[in-house]
Amino acid sequence: MSSKYFQELRVYQLAEKLADTIWKIVAQWNLFAKNTIGNQIVRAADSIGANIAEGVGRGSYQDNRRFVKMARGSLNETQHWLRRAYTRNLLTIEQVNTLKLMINELAPQLNAYLKSIGQVSENN
Repeated sequence: MSSKYFQELRVYQLAEKLADTIWKIVAQWNLFAKNTIGNQIVRAADSIGANIAEGVGRGSYQDNRRFVKMARGSLNETQHWLRRAYTRNLLTIEQVNTLKLMINELAPQLNAYLKSIGQVSENN
């Protein structure tokens, strides 16, 4: 696998888009919100793409699958923090709707990517 391979994956690009959108939202919060929930949500969202990238670089299908499962866990953690942020009046309904659309596109892509890992070698 080439070093740029992960950057070409649609699932990785969606993860980047979600993380960047969350970053822009959190950047507007007050210092207390940024230092508490903001830090957590940004780290969780950034971890989705980071785990996809790390899995690709590990060199084995088993490791790649393990890291994609961690990416799914990070997506769930991101959703948790988004729920907390909304409950604490840090997100507008428009922001929630935008993020929900992104998550609803990313989640099935992660599952499809996980299912696809190793299938080419298993079929040959």
